[in-house]
Amino acid sequence: MMTDEPRSLPPRHGRLWPVFVPSALLLLAAIGWSGFWFYATHEVDAQFQGWQEREAKSGRVYDCSRREIGGFPFRFEVRCADPTISLAAQTAQQFASKIPLTAKLSEILAVAQIYDPTRVIAEFKGPATVEETGQAPFARANWSLGHASAAGLPSVPKRISMEFKDPVVERFVDGAAAPFFSAKQVEWHIRMVEGEFNDHPVLESVLRSEDASVQGVHPVLEAPFNETLHVKLRGLTDFAPKTWPERFREIQTNGGGIDVTESRIQQGETIAVAAGTLALTPAGYLEGQLQMTIAGFERIVPALGLEKALAEGAQPTNVAPGVSSQDVNKMIDSLDRIIPGLGRVARKNANAGLIAGLNLIGQQTTLENRPARAITLRFVDGAILLGPLRVAQTPPLF
Repeated sequence: MMTDEPRSLPPRHGRLWPVFVPSALLLLAAIGWSGFWFYATHEVDAQFQGWQEREAKSGRVYDCSRREIGGFPFRFEVRCADPTISLAAQTAQQFASKIPLTAKLSEILAVAQIYDPTRVIAEFKGPATVEETGQAPFARANWSLGHASAAGLPSVPKRISMEFKDPVVERFVDGAAAPFFSAKQVEWHIRMVEGEFNDHPVLESVLRSEDASVQGVHPVLEAPFNETLHVKLRGLTDFAPKTWPERFREIQTNGGGIDVTESRIQQGETIAVAAGTLALTPAGYLEGQLQMTIAGFERIVPALGLEKALAEGAQPTNVAPGVSSQDVNKMIDSLDRIIPGLGRVARKNANAGLIAGLNLIGQQTTLENRPARAITLRFVDGAILLGPLRVAQTPPLF
């Protein structure tokens, strides 16, 4: 009996398109993403050039020996090699001299994430040298970390922050480097808090420093101190590209001013806080007053050298404009009317005399649970007056 042989079935061909389609879609997505990224980098480069043009109109010219754009696939990077920053007319003195300053760094790297291109973080690599354009450097700066961040489009920034860790600044004196400034950390923030970019903006600025020290200016600044300065600028018409002297002149013309909402300095056991409003005179000098409270007032007097102002024959340069050394002597004499003989003691001990005299002007109070004096710090044509005595002179702002 014969049995039928089993028939051989034709081979079945599997459907392979489900395997290739996802790969093809992934490839198309990669090509599309790459095209988008390269298009976006072109826009980033255009924004960078627009920012350069805006800064140049404000007297700040940025240039690179080589500029590279990278960061593919998820962010944008603009790397500026050997950058130079030329600063023209950024202060009243510079505006008058017409001599720009040039700062040279090692590198600036700016980074933006592709999902938030309006937030840019930049890193600065030192050292940096500063010179009057065409001259030998007169200062050198370095830091362990220096970076900045900006929110908003480059043409319409809403907030800018800068931070430097372990900054050190040296001056060149007769070709040799001499220490000038150092700190553990310095940070600066500025943002728009009122108005619109092109309609009377009000700017808020905060400057902080930790363990800062300044050498070669005044002995009182050489010991480390912590400082916070919080101010508002009122009176700007807009935030179009301008130099800072032009902005300050605009503030004066519009009747604006500088609101010092918080100022705090601590140096060892001495703490000073101040707040108030300052205006600008037609000549560009600060005018107004700050209400200051000082804990450790007795340490401030010898540190500033004010006791010399009350010694016999005090020089008029130590007193307020319009106040003669005779007026200062009369202030000491007035102590005799309170306690007979106190004026004579004051002349023998100028420091004690100054403290007693200023105590008549200020009021006893407390600051952070410590005994303190509340004193009015006045600004008259840029001169800083502590009572009847001139302790410093500020330069014009335009």
